[in-house]
Amino acid sequence: MNKFYELILGGARSGKSRLAEQRAEETGMELLYLATATAGDAEMSERIRHHQERRQASENSRKWNLLEEPIRLAEILSENAQADRCILVDCLTLWISNCLHQDCWEQQKEALLTALEKLPGHIIFVSNETGMGVVPMGELTRQFVDESGFFHQQLAAVCDQVTLTVAGLPLTLKEP
Repeated sequence: MNKFYELILGGARSGKSRLAEQRAEETGMELLYLATATAGDAEMSERIRHHQERRQASENSRKWNLLEEPIRLAEILSENAQADRCILVDCLTLWISNCLHQDCWEQQKEALLTALEKLPGHIIFVSNETGMGVVPMGELTRQFVDESGFFHQQLAAVCDQVTLTVAGLPLTLKEP
């Protein structure tokens, strides 16, 4: 089976999404953007609009198809993964947060890890590195940071390439 999985981590505004979009476009494959964000307020709506505009800004940019799914990531990937398609999933930490709030994290995490055993194509996952700061004060926030860190470790183990992005610069942590 023809498959290649990437994980791109970084802090807020580190350049991780831009790097992921660039790598996806360089594959020459059909492009699918799988967005996990929901626009619950004006600030998040603006962030989503910014991402959309960036994908359409360059005359060299290729056409992106868009799917939005805040919870059922494994199911949507299973329905859409193809050997000739690159899927960019942005952002895993929003997905984790959505799942924690819907009390379905364990089921959705296991579903994704199981699905990755058999999905074809090139899949690029974008996620925030949350474990480099201070320990959060609230229980849910600590759970989020812990679950994100544990999940990143599990996902990095199955990904072919892992990159940390800092100040717009990629640092390769794992390569094929």
